[in-house]
Amino acid sequence: MLSVVLATFNEEKNIEKCLKSVKDIAGEIIVVDGSSTDNTREIAKNLGAKVIKTTNKANFHINKQMAMDAAKGELVLQLDADEWPDKEQKDFIKKIHAKIIKGNYNNQPVAWWLKRKNFFLGHYFKKGGQYPDPVIRLYVNGFAKLPQKDVHEQMKVDGEIGWAQGHLIHYANPTFSDYLRKFSTYTSFKAMQLEEEKLKINLITSFEYLVIKPLKTFIQLFLRHRGYVDGIPGFVFAVMSGLHHAIAYLMLWELKEKKKK
Repeated sequence: MLSVVLATFNEEKNIEKCLKSVKDIAGEIIVVDGSSTDNTREIAKNLGAKVIKTTNKANFHINKQMAMDAAKGELVLQLDADEWPDKEQKDFIKKIHAKIIKGNYNNQPVAWWLKRKNFFLGHYFKKGGQYPDPVIRLYVNGFAKLPQKDVHEQMKVDGEIGWAQGHLIHYANPTFSDYLRKFSTYTSFKAMQLEEEKLKINLITSFEYLVIKPLKTFIQLFLRHRGYVDGIPGFVFAVMSGLHHAIAYLMLWELKEKKKK
């Protein structure tokens, strides 16, 4: 059996397309939902998913791992609600699953890197560090786990990792408003991490986080990783990625000021 697992929060705009894309290959679909206030859970249930309601945690990888732990299939595909595999990737997954079921899958990879096509401002990235944007999302059950320490971490795998054919279509930011909503979530989480690391607010760290880190990130994405190939979307993404550092630092400053009162 192939298990498809997701963690969700207010994904009613995406969840239907995601789940319909895998219904023909999934033996079970598990959705761990962080108490969505929209119709995410109802849509998932209507499409045959097993839905587990929990709290919405700052690090949503905790909920992802909860979904992974509930999977009973021999092979597991972990998705975000704004992702779906293309036909070539689904064919690859079916071939791997068939080999596992037949029992002739010795000395083979136990997890796979999946290439992603990322959508931003009406454009699928070609460069800028956003393609092929590999993520470990397909694995033999029991051989992979999330560290649950950061929102951008990769799975830890006990064994060989291969490369899957095809692509994950990642429709993460159909509008800039969607991007800003996620931007706020990520920078808030990063501010909490900086607080746990006891980063001090002073002239040196201000210069580092408000000037050096944003500039370095922009140069890496737009010049070193050739984000200029993606035109205006590549430029905007490089600028906003750099601003992650600045906004997280200012949020940390605000957290510290609130604690003084």
